[in-house]
Amino acid sequence: MNQAYKNCQSCGMPLKRDEKGGGTNADGTRSTMYCSHCYQNGQFVLPDISVNEMQARVREKIVEFGMPGFLAGIFTRKIPKLARWQKS
Repeated sequence: MNQAYKNCQSCGMPLKRDEKGGGTNADGTRSTMYCSHCYQNGQFVLPDISVNEMQARVREKIVEFGMPGFLAGIFTRKIPKLARWQKS
């Protein structure tokens, strides 16, 4: 059941845009679920972040890259539906 995702299941970033090619699992293999910004060595980089905090963080990054704020809002709207946030 190792499904390959198009987007990070924590922040929503397209995995093909990850400069490191994805996060890493505890055994050193590449994660097919999470990006390198969210997941390293089998653990979340920010384990205690809330879904709302993640949305705000991603929105800031998108605006930082020069995208209009309203588009950042559209891109972050789906974050609560991603796999990481379904457990809580």
